[in-house]
Order: sequence, then structure tokens, then C-alpha cells
Amino acid sequence: MITKDMLVSDIVKQSPKSADIFRSNRIDFCCGGNIPLEEAINEKSKPLDELLEEINALDNGSEGTLDVQYLDNAALINYIQNKFHKPLAEEFKNLMPYVTKVAKVHGDNHPHLLELKELTMKLRDELLAHTKDEDENVFPLVIDYTNNPTEALKAELAPHIVELETEHDGAGNILKRMREITNDFTPPMDACGTFRVVYQRLAMLERDTFQHVHLENNVLFERIK
Repeated sequence: MITKDMLVSDIVKQSPKSADIFRSNRIDFCCGGNIPLEEAINEKSKPLDELLEEINALDNGSEGTLDVQYLDNAALINYIQNKFHKPLAEEFKNLMPYVTKVAKVHGDNHPHLLELKELTMKLRDELLAHTKDEDENVFPLVIDYTNNPTEALKAELAPHIVELETEHDGAGNILKRMREITNDFTPPMDACGTFRVVYQRLAMLERDTFQHVHLENNVLFERIK
């Protein structure tokens, strides 16, 4: 049973499908998830009682599915890399031409699209540099520490984790701004097909990024702090 006193991040660990509910209610479950649900309620979210009822009604049955929070560190890293890191460059490669086209064609009537283009480019640059650093530098250190948990390796990892979590906050802030200027990724009535595709793809990118950050901040990194 999920209660109002549980941390938002812990709720997502126990009930993974609750991430979708939190995302739609503008509740941060990754970077800002270490607060009780009761404190996370905001003017954009449903009332606490309604949220609790919705979350507790979820079917989170794990039969035939993988609960990744119980993977060991090496397997969890492999999952994160294959599920989130590897598809990221390809997604931005495919997405940016649409974002650029929509900003060029519709920017005069919808000026926020010009900011959206800049935000998407900034998010791309930051996330690709971030994941490259994790893959090449930080994750190998995590594996070394897992196999040989010395205080020296823990101390070496500590500043990397602080930096990565700060970068996660930055990506989260960019995504929040995107959601604000797009009215929760809701296209206007006159939106063309490409316009709608951009909003849909950005909403999917937000969902995947929040889940990605949650697994790192609240599962992997918590194990080695």
C-alpha cells in the first residue's frame, strides 16, 4: 500500500507504473524524488487522495517482466546503456530535422517553437556528452568498485556522481521548460502532422529521460554512496 509519507522515488521503485502518473501530474520522481508524496503535490497535480487512489489501483504484477531495480550493478548498467544510452544519438539525429522544420515554418505564428528548437539542441548536446562520460569513465569505475569495494575507489567515484546528478538536474530543468512552453506537449488546433510528431517525440523523450535518471540517481548511485 502506497502512503502519503513515502518518498516519491521509493514509490516508483515499488510501483514502476506510477512514473507515468507522476509525469502527467508534473511531479519529479527522479532528480527531486527524495521527498514525501504529500510534499510533492503542486498546483498542476491532482489532489493527494486522488493520486493515492490512482497509484494504489495500478497493476504492477511482475510475472513475465523484468524488475530492473533488482539487477546487480553490471546488469543494471548494461540495461541502462542498451535501453537509454544507445538509442539516444539516433533519436536526436532523427528528431532534430523535424524540430528545425517546424520552428522555421511555424515560428512566426508560434514563437515558442524557436525556443523549443534551442532547448532541444541544448538537451541533445548535454545528454550525449553526459552519456559518453558515463560509458567511458564512470560506469567502468562503478564496476571496479563493485568488484573491489575499497574506500579509495568510493572516494574516486564520489565527485563523478555529484557531477552526474547535477547534470541530471540540468536536463530535468530543460525538459520542464519544454513542457511549460508546449502546454504539456499539447499541439494547437492548427498544428500540422510534423508539428504533432515533434510534440509526441519530445514527450516520449521526456518519459525515457526521467526513467533513465531515476534508475541512475535512485537505484545505481544509491548503492555506492
